[in-house]
Amino acid sequence: MEVNQQAIAAMRAVTVSREYGSGGGEIATRLARKLNWQLIDHAIIEQAARELGVYETEVEKHDEEYVESTLSRILNRIQNFAPAPFIAGPSGGPSGFVLRPPAAEIPTYQHIIRDIITAAASTGHVVIVGRGGQVLFADQRDALHIRVVAPLELRVAYVARREGLAMDAAHTRVQAKDRARQRYMQTQYHCQHEDPHLYDLVIDTAVLDLDNAVDLICLALECKASRLSVPVEELGPAAGLASYAGQPADFRVLGQSSG
Repeated sequence: MEVNQQAIAAMRAVTVSREYGSGGGEIATRLARKLNWQLIDHAIIEQAARELGVYETEVEKHDEEYVESTLSRILNRIQNFAPAPFIAGPSGGPSGFVLRPPAAEIPTYQHIIRDIITAAASTGHVVIVGRGGQVLFADQRDALHIRVVAPLELRVAYVARREGLAMDAAHTRVQAKDRARQRYMQTQYHCQHEDPHLYDLVIDTAVLDLDNAVDLICLALECKASRLSVPVEELGPAAGLASYAGQPADFRVLGQSSG
């Protein structure tokens, strides 16, 4: 599938939340490559945090996971933004990223992480892996939110193959990662990352392969971009639909007696 770069130009970010072993990280990498957008993953955030004086031990202690990555080119773009914290501005528009006045107190590690992610998104055209991006930018219509899932047994097989682990060890690792990510979202954002209402699209990789998933995300990105100028009151499943021909009483619950 070819990407219509002009159609998606107004979109700023894709956030990718994933179950461990679902292939979500690989999907994000392939998506960033296909779109020619910047990938924001653990390695990038870690390096940027160190630029702000956060020690590596603190990164490893508090972050949701550690993933090796050699993609650091985003640093050159976000270094000019990260020292001045950002937050998302008013919802509903493609230019809702605004400067936040510096806090009087020394920022915590998680505050720095949020500032880095939001600063990167303010540059535009980024794929953000994890770190609560689906919550940070929940009100931004120019951000697409993706959740990648897969059945447990398939995720265990993925981890066993990718990380060279025995099946038992892979199963233990997947469960530990699941608990860590659940705890991270509950602690930092007071929500459940399984909540489908946080996402524009949930993809199950049990049958769909990773490239299929990338194509679906690209299609969703174009579709959401095409709706940016639509007034909020004209959005939603009822938009453009007429009333049902029948009356509410005509719609019976399964098993309900007719009279």
